[in-house]
Formats: sequence, structure tokens, C-alpha cells
Amino acid sequence: MEVSRIDPKRRRLLMTTAGMGGAGLVAVAVPFVESMAPSERAKAAGAPAEIDVSDVAPGTMVTIEWRGRPVWVVHRTPQMLEQLGRHDSILADPQSVEPLQPEYARNPHRSLKPPIFVAVGICTHLGCIPVFRPGAGEMEPGWPGGFYCPCHGSKFDLAGRVFKNVPAPRNLEIPPHSYVTDTRLLIGVDTKPY
Repeated sequence: MEVSRIDPKRRRLLMTTAGMGGAGLVAVAVPFVESMAPSERAKAAGAPAEIDVSDVAPGTMVTIEWRGRPVWVVHRTPQMLEQLGRHDSILADPQSVEPLQPEYARNPHRSLKPPIFVAVGICTHLGCIPVFRPGAGEMEPGWPGGFYCPCHGSKFDLAGRVFKNVPAPRNLEIPPHSYVTDTRLLIGVDTKPY
């Protein structure tokens, strides 16, 4: 019976080759696996936006960006809130039946807290950006205050509800949002309201 001898040079060559092959596989696999992760830009595009609503003066609106879209944060005054129930008969969807808002915003003021209104600032007709016209009677007699789209004449009230007989078919979209504290609003995340 013959015993085979292992050549130490050949063993080193095989071990070196195997080691280099393993290192090469890792060098190729790491960038490949990393390429499957979302980019920083993609992460930012889907990231929530945060705003301190105490910085928004009563009767004014601030626009912030969330997922590449303008989001309005309006601090409604008590007078603005009073206007909301007075013109339901001229609105296309006064009860917000169409699902363009989270369930917690399906109320007359379409928000978590009545004074603070949050909406995606894009007209539901062709994607134009409406302008904020908060003053009652500011646009025309009987105007209760709200948003006017100058592109095709669509009108929305101060809760983003669309008026009848305008090109826009639906109310403005209400994004998911929640309060992290009493004044810190997080847009893009549905959590239990503060």
C-alpha cells in the first residue's frame, strides 16, 4: 500500500488561491448588496417632515415639503373655524366621504386638532398649486375663505373641501400626520395622536 505525500508548495498554492477567490467574492458581493439599499435621496424623499406649529401664526399658512410635494399647515382662527359649517350646501363632498384623508381627519374640520389644518397643496384637478385666500368675501361675495386654483378656477374651503361646479373632482388630500408633542407635528407618520 502506497501512502501519498502532500506537497506543501501545492497546498500553499491551493490555500492562497482559495483565499484570493473568497476575498474577490466578498469584494464583488458587498457593493452589489449595498446597491439594493435605498439611496439617501430615496430615504429623504420618503422621510417624515416635522414642523413646530407654534411658529405658525393664527390666520396664516406655512408650506413645507414632504415626499417632493407641498404640504400646507394652516393655523385657523376661531372665526375661520366658524365658517366651516355654514356652507356645506355648496360643497361637493362636505362629509369627506371619498377616502382622501386618514380616518381621524374625517370630521368637519378634517384635522386632528381643529385649529391646525394639514393638506397636500396640490389641486385634485390637474395638479396645479392653489393659493390661500383666507378672508371671507375676499374673492367674491359669499366666499367663506379657503383656497383658489388660478389655473382652472377650482375652489376649496378652509378644510380643503371642494366646491360644487368647479373642475376639481375631489377634496384636497390630507396626508398622514401626528403630534409628537403638543406643538411638534410629524407629517407622513400615523401614530396615536399626542
